[in-house]
Amino acid sequence: MYITLRDRPKAGQQSPPRTKGKVSSVVVTLGVVSLMTDISSEAVAAILPLYVTAALGLTTIAYGFIDGLMQGASALVRIAGGWAADRGDHPKWVAVVGYGLSMVTRAGLLIASGFAAITALVAIDRVGKGIRTAPRDAMITAASDPAHLGRSFGVHRTLDTIGAALGPLLAFVILWAIPDGYTTVFVLSLGCAVIGFALLALLVPDVRPRRRAAAEPAEPGEPAEPGEPAEKPAGRPFSWRSVAEPRLRRLLIVSGVLGLLTIGDGFIYLALQSRDGFATQWFPLLYVGTNVAYLALAIPVGRLADRVGRARVLVLGHLALLAAYLCAGSATGMAGLTVATLVLLGVFYAATDGVLAALAGQLADTSVRAAAIGTAQTVVAVTRMIAAAAFGVLWYGLGRSPAMLLVAALLAVAVPVCFLALRGLDSARPVPGGVPA
Repeated sequence: MYITLRDRPKAGQQSPPRTKGKVSSVVVTLGVVSLMTDISSEAVAAILPLYVTAALGLTTIAYGFIDGLMQGASALVRIAGGWAADRGDHPKWVAVVGYGLSMVTRAGLLIASGFAAITALVAIDRVGKGIRTAPRDAMITAASDPAHLGRSFGVHRTLDTIGAALGPLLAFVILWAIPDGYTTVFVLSLGCAVIGFALLALLVPDVRPRRRAAAEPAEPGEPAEPGEPAEKPAGRPFSWRSVAEPRLRRLLIVSGVLGLLTIGDGFIYLALQSRDGFATQWFPLLYVGTNVAYLALAIPVGRLADRVGRARVLVLGHLALLAAYLCAGSATGMAGLTVATLVLLGVFYAATDGVLAALAGQLADTSVRAAAIGTAQTVVAVTRMIAAAAFGVLWYGLGRSPAMLLVAALLAVAVPVCFLALRGLDSARPVPGGVPA
């Protein structure tokens, strides 16, 4: 992996030039922004399952509602955020709005009290996440060499996951030193959110994908890079026809099916804690374990996706989730099974999170790239919201182990079907104007 700092924008440039074979400084800076923001958000998320079920004494149905809200509250605004970024060709400033909204909710946590207020702040925070995600990923795509797009997303997700690992770790240290130190966790969360917002607003250039595409036509006689059309589209006006292109529809359907069988980490961690009975102050470390595994694998799996196909890696990565369900649903409490569950979840996220955005960005025309990424992420968010709410009821009715094993059985059927449904997608290139080839 090569990270260059020489691709900073010169005076008068809208954005740094795309550097072949290297990871742009735009990607690295956005990764640091995500690192700080994830410390902020994951420190709070790591204490939420136990706070709801133990401190507040609510049922798994209540937690399923909150977890579903965390998964799905960002759903509709993801499309809106992508649309706004594509429409104005200013994804940075749309992302600034999203990060700023999440930052404000961190301050709200310091004064909020009660289930209703916390639920509302969680919802607003997720709306901010939904607004910022697609514009940010569109900037990563625009600043990257198409042949190494999986690696660029792997670098970004690696930095993002460092923050996702540090957040729960810091929450664990705080709660270990200060029993019931939730306010201290919220202060830490606010400080990190402010730093991430400032880095984005002050240091990240205004990457404009349509202007970049018009200004960087393919050189005469130069073969197109994999995943890039031979003739780059000029600043083509936004059109939803490109988002509805048949190959993107296949990706959206498969993502939705698999999302319905992704119940959320919180339930898996609650299952491990319920089975193993370890002390509650250790609970945040479960998030750390998953994120460390994701951190170690994000770049290697991104490179693997570039070589063997992003669609293949995306679908087959759900086999790791299936194995995690089996480990968490086991009636036997063993330290080895707990560690295996965390590693398998890390493998799952490394194979799906950045890879989905890279695949959607690969298939989409430049004029609708952010909207296409946002639409794919919206489908995943909505279906995971439904999955979390449904699994809360399933656990309440059947119990931990039967509910987990039932979802595992359904996922075992879905993976091969989805793999066949995405055949041929790895060799697909964007269709200019959204007209099927």
